[in-house]
Amino acid sequence: MKTFTAVIQKEEELYVATCPEIGTASQGTTLEEAIANLKEATELYLEEFPLKKNGHPLLTTFEVADVVSA
Repeated sequence: MKTFTAVIQKEEELYVATCPEIGTASQGTTLEEAIANLKEATELYLEEFPLKKNGHPLLTTFEVADVVSA
């Protein structure tokens, strides 16, 4: 069993979940549904495209200047 990261954003009526390590994405009307759908999408993807043994990517944050729209 492997552990992956889920990044979740609320977009209007739905929660959109993405897995940055794999590149999969899904959505749901609740957080739980979005995560469950992401898990299923990731499992299906990995059945077709197994992971290579290269470890976890580095996950960090960065800042950008605020841009004011005219």
